Amino acid sequence: MHRTFQIQLPADKTTALMADLLQFDEVIGVALYPDNSHKPVGDALSVQLLNKGSDRVLKAIANRCGDAPYLVSTSLTESIIEPDQADKLENDADEAIWEEIETGMRHQGRITPNFVLLMALGGVMATIGLVSAPTRQIMPFVAAAVIAPGFEPLAGIALSVVLRRWQVLWRAIQSSVVGYITLILTSALTYWFLQTTGEVSLTDFTRSEEVYHLANPSTSDTLLSVCGTLAGAIIMSSFRKSIIAGALIAMVIINAAAMIGIGLASGRYDLAEQGLQRFGFDILLILVSCLLVFGSKQRFFHHRRPVA
Repeated sequence: MHRTFQIQLPADKTTALMADLLQFDEVIGVALYPDNSHKPVGDALSVQLLNKGSDRVLKAIANRCGDAPYLVSTSLTESIIEPDQADKLENDADEAIWEEIETGMRHQGRITPNFVLLMALGGVMATIGLVSAPTRQIMPFVAAAVIAPGFEPLAGIALSVVLRRWQVLWRAIQSSVVGYITLILTSALTYWFLQTTGEVSLTDFTRSEEVYHLANPSTSDTLLSVCGTLAGAIIMSSFRKSIIAGALIAMVIINAAAMIGIGLASGRYDLAEQGLQRFGFDILLILVSCLLVFGSKQRFFHHRRPVA
């Protein structure tokens, strides 16, 4: 996909920015609407460009506008038809810009009632999976991995370190702590409720096949988690949000967090400790994978920090 930028800027900055845009090979089309912006007051520009030129255009906007008020909205464009530049369009890059990645992480991982409820529901589903028979575990595990937004806050920690965005780092840490404490507590309450109603027993938990694999991960289990965390970081940085579910399913961090809650609720502190070890290991995997991917994207592709 390609991009369209809608730019609103002071009229006295338009000429210089237009000169920059017209020189960029990545810019396919530019339309000027004089005096069409009322907030902020000034001109409006519509720019169609290659994805690979996004960072260059954003740098030019920031440099030309300086401290003057301006506004940029970005969107993905399904197609651009320009016969004379067909070769450029066919060889465009598939990278998200930092501003879009940050916005997506903020939307998915900000502490809101929806975020907390989804983490809680993920904890309920993961708990049901951990105390179910092996043949019934797949559905709740998959549902919990997809529903609980536990990946984005941790990925946000890594992104903020790479970009040195300390305010973003603080928000990501807060979301991670609140989200996973909610999930662990909900898992403990769910297990207590199921045990109280006679639906499950301690044996269902201690003999669970998934609990064994979480406590004793094999090489293949570890490799699957590594692939999942790397895939998650690549998906986020390449704006392939529609396939993020596959990466989330490969991770077991939600199940490990639920195992901590059940272990505490059942008095099996040894299993809670083993769940904590796997939980910490998965957090480390996510942070390292995201640092590696985001750091590589910054070094070899973007070469800039977010504009704001």
